[in-house]
Order: sequence, then C-alpha cells, then structure tokens
Amino acid sequence: MNLERADLNLLVYLDVLLRERNVTRAASHLGLSQPAMSNGLKRLRELFGDPLLVRTREGMMPTERAMELQPMVREALAAIDQVIQPNRDFNPIDARRTFRIMASDYAESTLIPPLLKQLRVSAPGISLDIMTPSDVSFVDVEQGKVDMVINRFDSMPQSFHQATIWSDTFSCVMRADNPILQDYNLESYLASQHIWVSKTGMGVGVGVNPEDVQRLGWVDEAIGRQGRKRDISVFTRHYQVAMLLAEQSDLIVTVPTRMAQLASSNPRVVLREPPVKIPLLELKMAWSPLLQQSAPHRWMRRLILDVGRQL
Repeated sequence: MNLERADLNLLVYLDVLLRERNVTRAASHLGLSQPAMSNGLKRLRELFGDPLLVRTREGMMPTERAMELQPMVREALAAIDQVIQPNRDFNPIDARRTFRIMASDYAESTLIPPLLKQLRVSAPGISLDIMTPSDVSFVDVEQGKVDMVINRFDSMPQSFHQATIWSDTFSCVMRADNPILQDYNLESYLASQHIWVSKTGMGVGVGVNPEDVQRLGWVDEAIGRQGRKRDISVFTRHYQVAMLLAEQSDLIVTVPTRMAQLASSNPRVVLREPPVKIPLLELKMAWSPLLQQSAPHRWMRRLILDVGRQL
C-alpha cells in the first residue's frame, strides 16, 4: 500500500469514527448514509489490515492499532487543513473570539491577571473562558475543545505540544504572630501543623491518603527523603483558601513562591524560605496538535510565554 492508492477522505472517516465510536453517529456527523459509513469502515480495515473498531457489550471499542493511529491522523488532518486554508494573517487588535483555557488555581492567580491586562491593550475583542482542572479531560484537549491547559503535570499524552512558562521555588506563608517565628528551623517546622495544597493534571480529584508520601507532591517528597514527615491538618486544592487559613490560624502553608508573593503586602502574614530544599516547580502550557498551526492560537501561545517571561 502506498499514498497513491490511499483515499485521503478515509482519514476523515477514521477520525470521526474513533471520536464517536458509533457508525450511525459518525455518518450523521459527516452527512453520509449509514451504509456509506459502514463501507468506509470496511475500506479502512482493508487499508490498515486491522479491525480498528470492535463491537463489545459496551459498544464499539478501538483496537490497539486504532489508538496508535488516532493522534497521528488528527495531526495529519490539521496539517492538511492548514495547507488548503487561505493564508490570512491574524490581527489581534481586530479579533473577536474567546479562548477557552484550563488553568490551575495557582496559574489563574499569578498568570491570568497580567495576561488579561496585556489583552486589554493588544486585543480588546478577545475574551477568556477560564476552566478548572476538574472541568476538563485529556480527551477534551486532544479534540481541540479546550484551547490550552496551564498547570503542573505529572504526566501528559505524548501527542500534545507543550512549553514551560516558568519555573518557581517554594515559600512558607504563616501568620505574623505564629509562635514558630521565635525559633524557625526544620525541627520547629515539622513540629507545627500544616496545610497541604495541590491539584496537578486534570480531571475530577480523588481523596488524599496522608500515608502515601509519593502522591502528596514536591514538598512531602523532599521531606520524606530525609526520613521525616510533616503533620498535615487540612488538605485543600485551592491556594487562596490555603493562604487564608494560614493567616487565620497557626497552620503553615508551603506554596509556590509566585503564589506566596501575592500576600507579601499583607501585614497579617509573613513569608519564609522552607527549611528543606524542594525541587523547582514547572508551570507548563499544553495544547492539541489540531491547534498547532492555527494563527490565532500561535499568537496567544506567544503572548502567554512573553507574559510569563516578564514576570
């Protein structure tokens, strides 16, 4: 089999079939009859020498080969679409559109305000729809339903494009009259009670197991490497809430420094370096290969990276 024998329309059929996992819905999406769609699936199976979709009790399920093909097919179709589209420059000052961005609480508090300030000047017609990690799945991103995701990720599909916006250190935030300040060191830090805050990746969160140090994140892994652990009283997924709790109690919260600096002008709290070395945190931006060549998307990605560097 070679490209000359292949009908490239079949790649469109395959993309929709793997997304819908249903011949009838795929046919409706493409404006085809069900027999025509079934014939297209037959030709795809012959082309790739694989069943691609197999009927099970749970419906049509993709084979391993189909799962391998899916991101490659989508990227190929996006590239073809870019080739045949007229070459139009993107003019941000006249643009009217909404960018849907998934951002963690950390990114939303530190990156989005200066980004919005820049947009008001350079692209006043652009609006942002900020979504939380629990609102979005990797499938949503892969299909281009979300323009980009900004967070710190433990893992990410290999098909995604990504860029690092910045690296950040950690700082401790505590009440200005917290007794620990009289003798602040590793021993007093570990003897105090703490607020744990984190939400990496995407999807609906699950409960935390305080004994599973490896899943607690950067801070607790760093402490664990010294054979120690901290006493965590509150687990939350919201940085702003964590800092508010630290202000109103003797609890200590250890957060990314850019987040902690938002409270630097608050006389009721103080910031201190952690008494243990914690690896740098990387804030990343990721997006679907379907959007890689989009002119508006390229412009927004460059703007986000520029804003991050300025900070």
